[in-house]
Amino acid sequence: MNDTLLIELRCEELPPKSLQALSEAFADAVFAALASQQFTAEDSVCTPYATPRRLAMTITRVAARQPDRVVERKGPAVAGGVDAAGKPTRALEGFMRAAGVAFEELQRSSDGKAEYFVVRQAKAGEALDAHLAEIVAQALKKLPIPKLMRWGDSEHQFVRPVHSLILLHGERVLPGQVLGLSSGRRTLGHRFLSSGEIVVDQAAEYSARLAAGKVIASFAERRSAIAAQLAAAADKLAARLDPADALLDEVTALVEWPAVYVGEFEADYLEVPQECLILTMQQNQKYFPLLDAAGRLLNKFLIVSNMEVDDPTGIIRGNERVVRPRLADARFFYDQDRKNGFATRVMRLSSVVYHHRLGTLGDRAQRLGRSARWIAERLHADANIAERAALFSKIDLLTDMVGEFPELQGIMGRYYLLHEGGLPVVADAIEQHYRPRFAGDALPAGNIACAAALADKLDALVGFFGIGQLPTGDKDPFGLRRAALGVLRILMETPLPLDLAELIEASRNTLVAQGIRLEPVDQPLLTFLLDRLRGLLKDAGHAGDVVEAVLAQRPTRIDRVPARLAAVREFQALPEALALAAANRRIGNILRKAGENFPEPDVALLEEAAEKALFERLLLIAPVVRSLVANEDYADALKVLASVRVEVDRFFEEVMVNVHEPLLRGNRLGLLKALFDQLNAVADISKLAV
Repeated sequence: MNDTLLIELRCEELPPKSLQALSEAFADAVFAALASQQFTAEDSVCTPYATPRRLAMTITRVAARQPDRVVERKGPAVAGGVDAAGKPTRALEGFMRAAGVAFEELQRSSDGKAEYFVVRQAKAGEALDAHLAEIVAQALKKLPIPKLMRWGDSEHQFVRPVHSLILLHGERVLPGQVLGLSSGRRTLGHRFLSSGEIVVDQAAEYSARLAAGKVIASFAERRSAIAAQLAAAADKLAARLDPADALLDEVTALVEWPAVYVGEFEADYLEVPQECLILTMQQNQKYFPLLDAAGRLLNKFLIVSNMEVDDPTGIIRGNERVVRPRLADARFFYDQDRKNGFATRVMRLSSVVYHHRLGTLGDRAQRLGRSARWIAERLHADANIAERAALFSKIDLLTDMVGEFPELQGIMGRYYLLHEGGLPVVADAIEQHYRPRFAGDALPAGNIACAAALADKLDALVGFFGIGQLPTGDKDPFGLRRAALGVLRILMETPLPLDLAELIEASRNTLVAQGIRLEPVDQPLLTFLLDRLRGLLKDAGHAGDVVEAVLAQRPTRIDRVPARLAAVREFQALPEALALAAANRRIGNILRKAGENFPEPDVALLEEAAEKALFERLLLIAPVVRSLVANEDYADALKVLASVRVEVDRFFEEVMVNVHEPLLRGNRLGLLKALFDQLNAVADISKLAV
């Protein structure tokens, strides 16, 4: 009989930041195991549930018993399973003993490469009762839990102590034990708003029974309810919420029956930069700050409580009392930092180690200043201002506020420099030189900020690559992948007319000038950056073959990459594209086999009419293509190259390249090399799938 299956593991408060991931992983593992053992139907639906004190799921149309089926066991290959006399070998005899069959019962099957002995045996379906507890136990072992714990005198381990287990199929409790707990049908509702145990009579009624006990079991439904209450409360106050999806997820994992209330703090605290107050409320108290229409912080905030009560005055007052000391701390840090001075801290940078092989923060600030000056000069920006911005960019790391909230680095540097009368353009560059901090983040605005941002990211990339500290697998302790994406986005999206290879070399020179010993980094780092660019472009929706065609040329002018991509897409649609892409692949193969050094084609050595025609066409189009590429008119350059198709086709039909006479062969290879260089002037068109 098919019916709804309910599994619930009730425990102590689970880690809020990983609750949703644990719930989804648990449900996916159980559902996959049931499906692999043929307990589910094609239209079975798995619904995960997660609250602070439980992981659960329901799965529709789960069978009480597996269907009868034929199990196939694969044995040795026929060639190695019998000897010359047709008798079973030892390997085949061992297989037959394990399967419990005689030689006559064996069958043969082929996988397309070889023929094998197989055993096909009918197997009766087994009851769900015999498998479910083990399936749940194995699913729990696979959960992404970094640290397990034991409780009481038990040897069982889980992320938190577990108190009850439900394994319910329709109306029937399935027998079984998981983590030392026997299955039942009883659970608990809200810690304070519900009284007594909740008995689940039907698996399909689970969500409704918990709702009666003041628990919204679904993480998604609870999150949606909180978001709606927050939006309604903000609208009522004519305010708007500061975007905070991560906080919304965390709060959803902290409450079972959410209620939103409005708290308030003294307006005097608004003298502190609002970023500090927002971070204090969000990180320390899990409150939702409110902003006015202009984006300025209000002295009101929203509280997501786990208690829905008629008179929330006590809850609100309690939260207001708790937040005041946090805001007072932020104001104290802000006042102390301003008293101690900002620019005067520059000398202290030399007392803080950046990396034992890359010097101090003071050393790094000097390098950033020189690199930013070099970049600004090439952007025709004020080099003195760019150097000053980069020199000051790390000073706020020594402030109390950034020590408490590292997320404010750069932001506080801007506030403190403006407080001391610094130039706004320098202050803005200090704040923006960390951009982009994450995918989709805004880029630094203006050449001064871009120069400081590029100097910062390239110094980290070149420095850590030069001392062999490269990212490995999913480990990237120095954020080099993020830095690489930042460099690429700044160069490509701003865009900036800077050569990536020259930027790497300039940054390397600043490190070497300080006596820092580096391994060669130019090519490894360029490869690393182009790999990141490949992913960036594909994520943006560009076709893989078009991306590969452009990146095969290892471009270093990243600002020109979008135009090259667009040109290759246009070329790909031309009727000549197929033949020229195939010809380009053929030419590339011929040249690779022939060697590396090819002479310039000599007109005196041209014999066949087809090779003369190709030579004349190349003489005609070469200067045109060079001019168009130099002017970054890549689409027209590829259209001109498409016109050579007739001569290329005729050449391969009428001319033999690898003739015995060496001068003639070398001349024809030289002609093909000249053609190959022209065809790849914009991109390697052999990579295109036409």
